[in-house]
Amino acid sequence: MENNFVKKIELAAEYIGQRISQSPELLLILGSGLGDVTNEISKEAEISYKEIPEFPFSTAPSHAGNLVSGNFNGRPVLVMQGRLHLYEGWKANEIAFPIRVAKNLGVRKMIVTNAAGALSTSLEPGSVMMLTDHINFTGHNPLIGTHDDELGLRFPDMSDVYDKKIQGIVSQCFKNAGIKLSKGIYAGITGPSLETSAERRFLRESGADAVGMSTIMEVIAAKQAGFEIAGLSAITNKADGGPEQQPDTIEEVLEYAGVAGKKIKSILPGLLQAWT
Repeated sequence: MENNFVKKIELAAEYIGQRISQSPELLLILGSGLGDVTNEISKEAEISYKEIPEFPFSTAPSHAGNLVSGNFNGRPVLVMQGRLHLYEGWKANEIAFPIRVAKNLGVRKMIVTNAAGALSTSLEPGSVMMLTDHINFTGHNPLIGTHDDELGLRFPDMSDVYDKKIQGIVSQCFKNAGIKLSKGIYAGITGPSLETSAERRFLRESGADAVGMSTIMEVIAAKQAGFEIAGLSAITNKADGGPEQQPDTIEEVLEYAGVAGKKIKSILPGLLQAWT
């Protein structure tokens, strides 16, 4: 990675650091329909992405594009209220930029949430799936290009990207709350067009349980940075590509994302308390 890119990371981190009083422990990335989680945070600062030097900004529906700093259940956190996508025209390393800025600020843990379609027939809209693994079908990777050791390993191991210890903690938090939690593999695609029925069948046969247009670039960068990572998908629609496949609308997707989002929001305090 060019030194100029690292300087941009430092510039953005310096700007944010001047607006916050404590080093955040955890980065929470909020996907489609999940932005209201920030209402539960004792906010210290809310910064538009457009204010931060060199920071990419969100253009997707329901993605506010704010970086929120504050305390959540007594823990200092940094929250991305809205994220960046390949389909918006951002490059993979630009999508990874906020994660690298978070690392510069002291973050070492990340919870990534997303809206995803159910490739598996056992998943229902409005439910939550914990990511146990992912498959990158985007053809992109944020680590491509000139490497800088400041960002982490050149060849980070991805065999246990969603740490099994953290998966156990997440599972217990859902169990304690009495909320059903499914587990599965997330397939990442570029979008923004939704998948054809044939593509959905192919993705399912490839071993994936849910499909979405985000998360992969962020997780790769976070793993390179040495983060512990938890991933949660809000299941928004049936996407198995079978003969009964119905057309999808963004309105319905956002509605079910909100239903699953409330479930995710309810377990976050317990998760932050247990994840030390």
